[in-house]
Amino acid sequence: MTAAIRVLVVDDEPLIAEAHVAYTLRVEGFEVAGVAHSGRAAMAALRAGGVDLVLLDLHLPDMHGLEIVRGLRAAGIPTDVLAVTSARDLAMVRSAAALGVAHYLLKPFTFAGFRDKLERYAEYHRQMHGDGQVAAQHEIDRVFATLRGNVPADSLPKGLDTATLDLVLGALRAAPPTRGLSAAEIASATGVSRVTARRYLEHLAGTGRVVRSPRYGGPGRPEVEYRPA
Repeated sequence: MTAAIRVLVVDDEPLIAEAHVAYTLRVEGFEVAGVAHSGRAAMAALRAGGVDLVLLDLHLPDMHGLEIVRGLRAAGIPTDVLAVTSARDLAMVRSAAALGVAHYLLKPFTFAGFRDKLERYAEYHRQMHGDGQVAAQHEIDRVFATLRGNVPADSLPKGLDTATLDLVLGALRAAPPTRGLSAAEIASATGVSRVTARRYLEHLAGTGRVVRSPRYGGPGRPEVEYRPA
């Protein structure tokens, strides 16, 4: 069984920190390693170890969040950082990217937006912590594309394209979480043929991004339905 990703929540507002804790616990595969309300408390927790990802507010009472990131890198601590902030200054975004911040989530946000960032990070984390070597450039491209939420075109099988793949994924994500969609339903939602929809769905199932399950209730063989993994 894969170990849960351990998260440190850093925010000086206790109620906001509690909300981020609650959101984190709702995303499968994540657990909360601790909560810090200041930069010093965050640095102490990170130096103690046991944290995979920091949900970091940038405006803290005793230091700027990016100072924490600089301190981590200077100390050789490889913990990943997801900036969770209301700061919209492009200079701030550039500085965060230059320091290796994995992603940037603007407040306020919905749980769906928060979950999307964590699920992308989980896939990135899984790929980055594998063993062995990559076989080709497209595998490296796929790792870095994971956080951006797209797949490089040259990593797709021949005959598939990213635009249609995004349409199929969008239709799946728009469906109720308790119900998967069949190839015919995806075809109707996206305007592609049923055969084309099945090709993309099977590719996504083969790469672990969707799961298949039988749908019973009609005559004959059960229909296959797909839902995001």
